[in-house]
Amino acid sequence: MKKPDADLNRLLRSAANAAEPSAPEAPYGFETRVVALWHAGNGRANDAAELTRFLRRIGAVAFAVLALASAGAYQQFNENEERTTPQTNEYAIADSAIQTEFSQ
Repeated sequence: MKKPDADLNRLLRSAANAAEPSAPEAPYGFETRVVALWHAGNGRANDAAELTRFLRRIGAVAFAVLALASAGAYQQFNENEERTTPQTNEYAIADSAIQTEFSQ
């Protein structure tokens, strides 16, 4: 046999002869305390759910602010358009009247 095979066989024989370690037991009443704490915390939401709810509220507020700002900008744009259109036409009428007077 080769050297690595001999080493492997020796390790496997040693592992087969080794005693199994004893599993540590939980202290008395530990399961009861864990279950009681789990039931007590059942009514509370976890952090991820609270964060998600917070982000949804922030998104709703941001959407409301965006809608109000858009409505205000649209109204302001229409007011500016109404103010500039008649003045431009009055100036155009006056300018054409002046041009016709001087051209004669």
